[in-house]
Amino acid sequence: MSETKNEKKPAAKKTTTKTKKKATTRRSPSKSLVIVESPAKARTIERYLGKKYSVKASMGHVRDLPKSKMGVNVDGDFEPQYLVPRDKNKVVKELRESVKNAKEILLATDPDREGEAIAWHLIEAAQATDKPIHRVVFHEITSNAVKEAIENPRDIDMRLVEAQQARRVLDRLVGYEISPLLWKKVKSGLSAGRVQSVALRMIVEREDEIREFEPVEYWSLDVELAQQAAQNGKSQPKTFTASLHRVNDEKPDLSNEESTMKIVNDLDDAEYSVTEVRTRETQRRPSAPFITSTLQQEASRKLRMGATLAMRRAQELYEGIDLGPEGTTGLITYMRTDSTNISSAAQQRAREVIEHRLGKEFVPEKAPVYTRKAKGAQEAHEAIRPTDPARTPEAMKPFLSQPQYRLYRLIWQRFIASQMRNAIFDSTSVDIHAGKSGSEKPYMFRATGSVIKFSGFIEIYREGRDDDAEDEMDRDALPQLTKDEILALQQLLPEQHFTQPPPRFSEATLVKALEEQGIGRPSTYAPTIGTLRNRYYITEEERRLFPTELGEIVSRLLIKHFPNIVDYDFTSNMEEELDEIATGERQWVPVIREFYEDFHPYVEDAELNMAKVQIKDEPTDEICDKCGRQMVIKIGRFGKFIACPGFPECRNSKPLLVKTGVDCPECGEGDVVERRSKKGRPFYGCSRYPECEFISWNKPIGRNCPECNDILVEAGRRGGVKCRACNYKESAEPARAS
Repeated sequence: MSETKNEKKPAAKKTTTKTKKKATTRRSPSKSLVIVESPAKARTIERYLGKKYSVKASMGHVRDLPKSKMGVNVDGDFEPQYLVPRDKNKVVKELRESVKNAKEILLATDPDREGEAIAWHLIEAAQATDKPIHRVVFHEITSNAVKEAIENPRDIDMRLVEAQQARRVLDRLVGYEISPLLWKKVKSGLSAGRVQSVALRMIVEREDEIREFEPVEYWSLDVELAQQAAQNGKSQPKTFTASLHRVNDEKPDLSNEESTMKIVNDLDDAEYSVTEVRTRETQRRPSAPFITSTLQQEASRKLRMGATLAMRRAQELYEGIDLGPEGTTGLITYMRTDSTNISSAAQQRAREVIEHRLGKEFVPEKAPVYTRKAKGAQEAHEAIRPTDPARTPEAMKPFLSQPQYRLYRLIWQRFIASQMRNAIFDSTSVDIHAGKSGSEKPYMFRATGSVIKFSGFIEIYREGRDDDAEDEMDRDALPQLTKDEILALQQLLPEQHFTQPPPRFSEATLVKALEEQGIGRPSTYAPTIGTLRNRYYITEEERRLFPTELGEIVSRLLIKHFPNIVDYDFTSNMEEELDEIATGERQWVPVIREFYEDFHPYVEDAELNMAKVQIKDEPTDEICDKCGRQMVIKIGRFGKFIACPGFPECRNSKPLLVKTGVDCPECGEGDVVERRSKKGRPFYGCSRYPECEFISWNKPIGRNCPECNDILVEAGRRGGVKCRACNYKESAEPARAS
């Protein structure tokens, strides 16, 4: 693993070492240096450790591959050529100074492969070769967890580092060899990636299924019935609905109106009698506590919160919230995990909370155990849960922003419910036969209903759903029916239907599909969807993802010329190979070599045989106010804009307002939208302009400054965050490669 010329030469390194030795003899270092990624995390940890420790933030990665070139030596065992980016020179310099004065170095980066790699890069960049170096790992930022981790340090796990490095090199090889092809053959500014291209394929193929779908007619026949008033003594007996299930013990022919109405006519003067009543007790188990993918899915379903925003809010809850007199503490465990494990201490605390809040009858005899079913679950982390279940959402609400509160409440409810007793139902199924009075009754209808016998976990939480599938908890209770009871017909309900195409993906269902296929990892889902949006490969309408024409063109080109890269099984198997590197079963270089020897010939072939593609303008509903033509969306040098297709005769154009997902911080009514200056520079304003004149050159992130309460905005291209009004700055965690 090499470094580029931006790093100090060996001679300089020796000089630094001598200086350290002199400093050591002059003054014995008294503090242990703890290094984390972000200032927020640093502030929380520093409060726990006291004066014997100095806590510094690296502001994310301190070394990376160069942007201007591949940065991977394909002829030299795929050695990455790391450098310190210019905007990290100051950070690295400060870390090197801190290292000189430290008696030991404790690397407290995040507890995943990415965190392990950051820890290794920190030591390499800080040139910390003459001090004791320890890796400390915790899954929650609480006093006990941090102190316990420091008391039980370990070495950097190079297997995890190499697994992450292999992923980075793979993504660089794919991105830097395919993307330039797309620039030449389609349009500049496009990209391809191992995970993003497979996700795009899923969306495009679903759209193809919808286009090719041919609806098929079918009918249903329900009957509304009631107990006879004379029998139950009620003037208005309760009605219920049953569905036609069998005709002469065979599936009924309800394929068209003619066959259905024939049955309806037969039933006009039929007698309806109960032939069988079955009641049984059923139980429903609570859902497992959240992992990254299920948190993103449920935040999308129940909170209408996108994956990127959900992860941003989760990171804030993890890194620490100021709880007033209690100080700053992390409210949830680490939010990038694919494990449903729960510590015994957390389970016991949850059981105490449940008993205190609801009663002992809601606490199961044994704490539940959940197992992962998705492919490729990684290191044995904990699930996402509150660090202290006793911190209820209501108690935390005064200290949280509204989005933070909503997400914390969701995590708390899901976790507490996961530790509760099952819900118990009395489920009833009734068979009703219909036919002429006094003769055989060939038509069999079935009605189902359920009654909650014991609410169990649903007292706290009920899982969201992606569609209108029937839920046992939605079924109404049936009246008390007995065998041979004669029922009164209220009305026959024939209804025409047509089969429906598969639904378009939402963010939630796309994440679920990727996880089920074993594609990507907890860290990749949100940035993958973000990249597809940023490249204008997809759009979102009513929370459903649509491929753009550009997205379809790129996907079809990749399928044709790079079939392995967008193959579901191939991509999933590659994830498994990365897992094997992490466990030491395989070495990273042979894995990359095997991939590249198969991949690169496709690149060479595409250079020669990939056809150039003309991108058509997308029509809009807007009419040009200058000439009356229908305006179109064009993709120009500075992104998308709306223009008249009559150019050059008509030069009318206007910016395309792209919503950022952030409410206007000034008026609170409009959306913050991206606009373009006359010179093409992006800026951000309120969609209610000119009524609201909010403007910012930097993109607001929907969070307030913890020091002055003004708005925080993005700073620079590497995910930094700063306050618009004061000097407060922080580093958002870098987006994972997709």
